[in-house]
Amino acid sequence: MADIDLKRIAVLTSGGDGPGLNPCIRAVTRMALHVGLEVIGVQRGYSGLISGSVMKLDARSVGGIIGRGGTFLGTARCPDFYHERGQREALRALNRLDVDGLVVIGGNGSLTGALQLHRMGFPVVGIPATIDNDVNGTDIAVGVDTALNTIIDAIDRIKDTASSHQRAFLIETMGRDSGYLALVSGLAGGAELVLIPEVETTLEEVERTIEESYIKGKAHCIIVVAEGWKPGTRVLVDYLQQRQEELGFEIRVTALGHVQRGGKPLAFDRLLATRLGAKAVETIVAGQYGVMVGWVGNQSALTPLEEAVAFQKAVDLELRKLSEAMEK
Repeated sequence: MADIDLKRIAVLTSGGDGPGLNPCIRAVTRMALHVGLEVIGVQRGYSGLISGSVMKLDARSVGGIIGRGGTFLGTARCPDFYHERGQREALRALNRLDVDGLVVIGGNGSLTGALQLHRMGFPVVGIPATIDNDVNGTDIAVGVDTALNTIIDAIDRIKDTASSHQRAFLIETMGRDSGYLALVSGLAGGAELVLIPEVETTLEEVERTIEESYIKGKAHCIIVVAEGWKPGTRVLVDYLQQRQEELGFEIRVTALGHVQRGGKPLAFDRLLATRLGAKAVETIVAGQYGVMVGWVGNQSALTPLEEAVAFQKAVDLELRKLSEAMEK
């Protein structure tokens, strides 16, 4: 890469929010200040970048945010950025603001946007942050651990009331295209069955699992369902409620929804976000651009953005086999 006179960098969060974004912004800001750079915070992601909605960040402006959920910079979907015109407007805004480098914090869509800016010649470094944990080039993304703990806490609580009333509960997690959250939380939460988009499971198989749990004398039956599983939670609920007398258990459903995205980041996410944020600044200072700073083998690792967004990382189906063994 050609050398640049690095004086000012910008940081933005884009796409879906999640726990750990604020600690990441904080780390980027404070590491940049530590090495003598000015920092601009872009509000509302790529949308704010196009419109020039920014704020100067200093040590005090990011003080007290390490334990806050969400992102104090805000985030938004930006359809305009999918097109070359929107990308050119974003690049124009960066140049008008005298920004020499950009740190993008987000998932596959956000990092794809970062790649487009890199291809247009702008120095960009990405940080993976998505509760789906589906970004290639990192073992775990910022926000995943806290989201999983939120789900597991919900499973434990629902299991208590399910046992009290002798019920079967369907617990729907986020995961439109990826079953990661459902699979890992179901395994760690002791669910009787996990339904994910990556593995075909029939309505009859679900029915059989509930019947067998009742016959075995279990006090409950917990089934964790990724929202992207087909034919879908609503269809499954209708199917099972028509057969409640044969099943033994009454059927209840809880969709956890956006509660999985909220809440203060736990220790692991705070530390991960801090390490990746600081490393992103060090990477820009070293003149390395067009890469994502991920976490591989318990240390930071750089992956070209082209590889990071080339495909959606698949769930580990070995965990699915383990889950099946634990469901007995």
